Amino acid sequence: MVSRSVKFLIFFLLFLGVGMLALALPFTRTAQAQQPTGSVPTVTGTPRGPYITVNLDVDFVNVRSGPSEYFYPKIIGILLRGQTAPALGRSPDGSWIQVYYVGVPGNTGWVYAPNVSLNSAGFLPIVEPPPTPTPPASPTINPTFEAAFIPPQTPTRLPTFTPPPPLENPIFADNAETASRVPLGLIVLFLGFVGGLIAAISFLRGR
Repeated sequence: MVSRSVKFLIFFLLFLGVGMLALALPFTRTAQAQQPTGSVPTVTGTPRGPYITVNLDVDFVNVRSGPSEYFYPKIIGILLRGQTAPALGRSPDGSWIQVYYVGVPGNTGWVYAPNVSLNSAGFLPIVEPPPTPTPPASPTINPTFEAAFIPPQTPTRLPTFTPPPPLENPIFADNAETASRVPLGLIVLFLGFVGGLIAAISFLRGR
């Protein structure tokens, strides 16, 4: 018969083995993290200012030093179809837009507004045009030398006005002098009287 001490030793060893086995098995723990009490800031991109986009119906647009083709004939660059550029301002008449263009004096240029599209972000201020470039001096010709190459022209006399001959009023001659001096009516009356006389004589003779 097993003694009481042996039973106690067996139970102790079993309990010790179960405990060591429980410590050797892996187990998961749920970590209780602290929840934020404030609003979490979101990261947003830097807002983009106004810009222009070259229209798709044109191949490119010229970038000039000022808002005019006549007063600023020099082309300082180009923008291709669909290309964008930051917009800085407008000309006083609104037909040209100043853009940021790297590599030119002042890093600014002007494009013709109908050839580009402006986004609706922001308002473009009015920018005064830069000074116009000094036009090159045109060569002048000495009037004396110029006159030597111009053939002299003999003045031609204009035809004088010759008045037409005066009109002559036709004069109708009176033919009464060449005709008979006896009036025609008197002759008719005489012939009628003679005929009546002959008729009366014939009537009386018949009776």
